[in-house]
Amino acid sequence: MSALIFAIVQLIHTVINIYIWIIIVSALLSFVQPNPSNPTVRSIIIGIYRLTEPAFAWVRQKMPIVVLDGIDLSPIVILLALQFIDTFLIRLIFQ
Repeated sequence: MSALIFAIVQLIHTVINIYIWIIIVSALLSFVQPNPSNPTVRSIIIGIYRLTEPAFAWVRQKMPIVVLDGIDLSPIVILLALQFIDTFLIRLIFQ
């Protein structure tokens, strides 16, 4: 049973790390503004937007203070929350 729990926590850890990188790429793309006329670039941008925007919108709705002077800090809030959850689960499994 312990091996099953460890495998589940490892899977959650991997998914969290992948989503963290998706959020980082999304934040970087908001600064770069790549050319959306290229269909490949457009599909990547739309895919990343669909993966991240629901979480960003939820944080903005629950914590309106995360938008300061037009700067959206919701990715930082989500990254911190994901890091907390990841660390908590890893520490929980190793105790």
